[in-house]
Amino acid sequence: MRNRAIYESWHFSAILFAAGAASAAAAFFRELPWLWAVTGLFAVLFCYNLYFFRDPERPIPSDPRAIVAAADGKIVEIKRVTEPHYLKGETQMVAIFLSVFDVHVQRAPTAGAIEFVQHFAGKFLDVRDPNASAQNEHRVIGIRDGEFRMVVRQIAGLIARRIVGWRGEGDAVAKGERIGMIRYGSRVEMFLPLDVEIAVKVGERAKGGETIIGCRR
Repeated sequence: MRNRAIYESWHFSAILFAAGAASAAAAFFRELPWLWAVTGLFAVLFCYNLYFFRDPERPIPSDPRAIVAAADGKIVEIKRVTEPHYLKGETQMVAIFLSVFDVHVQRAPTAGAIEFVQHFAGKFLDVRDPNASAQNEHRVIGIRDGEFRMVVRQIAGLIARRIVGWRGEGDAVAKGERIGMIRYGSRVEMFLPLDVEIAVKVGERAKGGETIIGCRR
């Protein structure tokens, strides 16, 4: 699964490399010095693209009760909401904002079986917009471990316009296992039962697969 992030990046990297090489060739053979600045820009974008699609290993907490973050980023909301698709009731929602500098691979917050997956078309509002969660394109993943059930929602943003799923309905996942990614800035929401003890606060930063978001009772 780790190689999947690299696979997602190859065509972007190839385009940037080819454009940079063409610019450098034109600057050298046609003696157009200003094109070296363009070449430098493509080189920076090429390096950033490789950086964006990084997928570091993470130490996964061994406590079976621990629920880990589904994504890297800043925790921007913790509140009670109704989850209408899989849990179909009142839940605790923990929202994580992913900037363009965060790792964009999503991980399973708990071990279990993926019981529900549904993709919803929508808009591409900035995910900091209050309407983005409901109106933007998103993918809902329902996970069950015995009696415990929870939801991960991947939300596309203004720049992030593709949600990639690496695990589907019927698949078994381990805690911290890679389940997908969103390209270039986005938001991930976790919907948890009301009896989960939340272990984080708004404003804190999380690391996917590593930071403990809460504990099952």
